[in-house]
Amino acid sequence: MKFVLVIPDGCADEPQVSLQGQTPLQAARVPQMDLVAQSGTTGLTDNVPESMPSGSDVGTMSLFGYSPLRYHTGRAPLEAAAQGIELGPDDWAIRCNLVTIEEGRMKSFTAGQISNAAGRTLIQEMQQACNGDEHWEFYPGVSYRNLLVYRPHHSRAPFASDTNTVPPHDITDQPVQDHLPLGSGACDLRALMTQSQTVFSNQPVNQQRIQNGELPATQIWLWGQGQTPSLVPFRERFGVQGAVITAVDLLRGIGRLLGWDVVEVPGATGYLDTDYAAKGRAAIETLKQGADFVVVHVEATDEASHEGHADAKVAALEEIDRHIVGPVHDYLRSQGDYRLLICPDHPTFLRTKTHSHGLVPFTMCGTGIVPNGASHYDEIAAAATGEVVPEGHELMGRFIQN
Repeated sequence: MKFVLVIPDGCADEPQVSLQGQTPLQAARVPQMDLVAQSGTTGLTDNVPESMPSGSDVGTMSLFGYSPLRYHTGRAPLEAAAQGIELGPDDWAIRCNLVTIEEGRMKSFTAGQISNAAGRTLIQEMQQACNGDEHWEFYPGVSYRNLLVYRPHHSRAPFASDTNTVPPHDITDQPVQDHLPLGSGACDLRALMTQSQTVFSNQPVNQQRIQNGELPATQIWLWGQGQTPSLVPFRERFGVQGAVITAVDLLRGIGRLLGWDVVEVPGATGYLDTDYAAKGRAAIETLKQGADFVVVHVEATDEASHEGHADAKVAALEEIDRHIVGPVHDYLRSQGDYRLLICPDHPTFLRTKTHSHGLVPFTMCGTGIVPNGASHYDEIAAAATGEVVPEGHELMGRFIQN
């Protein structure tokens, strides 16, 4: 039996005036996803517990069959695992975004999709500025996504469970003053964020970006802190060997912690310009090479919501349908017993440009899965079936073990 999970990140949404009162899933032409719905079981699932902040770290952990209430410790340690950064038992990882803040508001949580080279230069400058403090280690990542690690050595880390930080993508266009870190260790994080304003102010890479009509990175934004979680390997839990295809470090990190192979795909960007067809081909090739279970994650739908672009979200869904769901489903059907699941991790509303809590639609088909009457894959059709999985981490067991 072969299993595939396709995650159109954050695709669940509300009806849009610009889409004639339809959600992006309703407005998109997705015949391949509709075929899955017509062939199998469709319903709603809740991947993010109400007591936790909504994000892909929580939502995907649920989707993979692990209760975030039990296993989640923070987003940054998952991304540290993706980069191969070793964390000691007392170390803390912290997500470090490069952002653009203008007149006290979060202008861009990506610093205008800053380039890898420019981002690396700025992170190196921050490390140089902190050379007098052996506790802090900055790690450049991809574009605006970077990491900071606090290593207490022989002292005690200042952070604790009451340390509260806010993802910058949750406050786009909002004043930042009311969203700065709070709780244990917050003064240290705020000090670094303030220091970065001075470090970045006259950097040549920022001056060059301004000359090119691009947004400069005005500072770092620290959030998502945590320590390494202890996850039961996926094979031990579900009896199948997994692999993940993604352009996002978060998913790579969870995959590595679960014992999965991480498949790198040239042209996969984690943005709207990602190579959808290359991801589809990689999924099929990974199955051919012997993987039992393959996850294909696409960030583009989430990015479109963060930018408030309904048409781009619809277009991304259609690309996923055409280049990933269609070819992968065709291959699975040609090989014998299989199951295919399509489900986002959480809603990301175009209206708010941010992640939200709430039910998201899932659809699955294949061997042993009984159709329940849906003719389309969207939020409204899923709700009409009456099928609801109130705790999202239970969906994976239903998918694999029926």
